[in-house]
Amino acid sequence: MKAMSSKKKINIISFLIVTVLCAAGCNNSTPAKKEVKKQVDYIKPIPGPSDTISVEIASKGEVLIGYSDCYTCHKKEERSAGPAFRDVAKRYPVNDAYIDYLAKKVIKGGSGSWGFPVMSPHPTLSLEDAKMMVTYILSLRKR
Repeated sequence: MKAMSSKKKINIISFLIVTVLCAAGCNNSTPAKKEVKKQVDYIKPIPGPSDTISVEIASKGEVLIGYSDCYTCHKKEERSAGPAFRDVAKRYPVNDAYIDYLAKKVIKGGSGSWGFPVMSPHPTLSLEDAKMMVTYILSLRKR
């Protein structure tokens, strides 16, 4: 047999060293950390007394929502692109101040109250119609 050249010996030794080091580095017994998204609870009820809701106004609001684009981003029971209507109802007390505030928010649009979703503005919606729609949404609190 021929004697192995010193260059081949160096190459083989280098290969073995690299292989051992790679194997040692790759053989990590601890599992990789999974990034866990922190669940943020946006349904923090705002304290305050609630007024009674007119069934007639809530029914009109339900019809107006049915003819609008609300269901594109919202669902009644579960979160979609925006919050579920029931979650909105759980957060806000039923009174004229919040109905007015939410109706104006529907018309102007906005973001930040429920995380990152952005609600597009609805400038052609009248304040009275928006109030009826919001009244219907808030009526879902007790259903």
